[in-house]
Amino acid sequence: MKVTSIKGGIKCVVVLFVFLIIVGGQRAEAVEDISLYSETAILMDANTGEVLFDQNMEKKMYPASITKIVTAIIAIEEGQLDEIVTVSQKATEVIGTRVYLVQDEKVSLLKLIQGLLINSGNDAGTAIAEHMAGSESFFAKKMNRFMKEKIGVQNTHFTNPHGLYDEKHTTTAYDMAKITQYAMKNETFREIVGTKEMEWIGEEWETTIYNHNRLLWDYEGVTGVKNGFVRKSGYTLVTTAKRHDMELIAVTLNAPSADHAYNDMKALFEYGFDHYQTSVLFSNKVFEADNGMKYELNEDLYFVTAYDEDISITINRFGRLWIRGDNNRIIRSELLTPVEGRKHSLKETKVHEEQNTKDSSTPVRWISELWSLFLFSK
Repeated sequence: MKVTSIKGGIKCVVVLFVFLIIVGGQRAEAVEDISLYSETAILMDANTGEVLFDQNMEKKMYPASITKIVTAIIAIEEGQLDEIVTVSQKATEVIGTRVYLVQDEKVSLLKLIQGLLINSGNDAGTAIAEHMAGSESFFAKKMNRFMKEKIGVQNTHFTNPHGLYDEKHTTTAYDMAKITQYAMKNETFREIVGTKEMEWIGEEWETTIYNHNRLLWDYEGVTGVKNGFVRKSGYTLVTTAKRHDMELIAVTLNAPSADHAYNDMKALFEYGFDHYQTSVLFSNKVFEADNGMKYELNEDLYFVTAYDEDISITINRFGRLWIRGDNNRIIRSELLTPVEGRKHSLKETKVHEEQNTKDSSTPVRWISELWSLFLFSK
């Protein structure tokens, strides 16, 4: 089999052999080290969820006000934004950053979410929690259930809606990146966290509130999200930034100062934008295997590559698409759908592929796979 290399581009060939199935992909090799002040950090591609850099990303940490990302997305998804919330006395007594709500003040749920995310209002967080679940403790249970069941993170446990210190209120950089990836798919959430300033007219407080995330002003392409600080957590920061077709999510936890957190964030973004790019295969693109079978993507398929990386796209006879980079690195693997009217259904394709995977231990199968790998390395 002869394959023509395309530097920094895409080449398509058809493979007669089936490889062992790998649903995800291999991370692109780190281009350089990044020196950070924050204790833990992560850089993630927003479209694919691929981790481009991590520093102790699974270590449990205290999140502070980035907790409010979860409070807000639950309120947006499960509440009615035009609902009127009556503020309790308890909400007005919450310490820390506030939007200075007063007892019995009536505020729309949307306005509370805006005060929560833009001005980091702890009182707004308590008001939202009480409105949606009756109390902060019941809302915390809702938060934990939502994160595990809806978002799929496993190492985060919250005890309140605002992030004030509690020994059991913990998360990880990785979980916060996944939570942010989920939340930023919601247009209402995205619009609010990208708002730089807003006129706030409350019963006893009229002012212009400004987003606490300075990177909205200081760094090109920033689209959100939230910062935080309590003494036990240090300075925490979650930010998203977009350039061209790539959007990145960065999380830094326990920086010694706000400036250190912002500098770390800029370093992460520069690393990501300088060395990686996001590409996409659009839905309904038709691929044809050499046995005449035609397959298509049901939805756009995003993948991340290093700049100037050689890319190849291959389709095996059972409709599995492989995207490979330098040194035969598997970037993505996706089972395609047979084009309507063909005799093989998607179910049959999966059965055939699973059978070939089971048979991979046989000598003939093993030799076929080695021969396939040899062909791809040519």
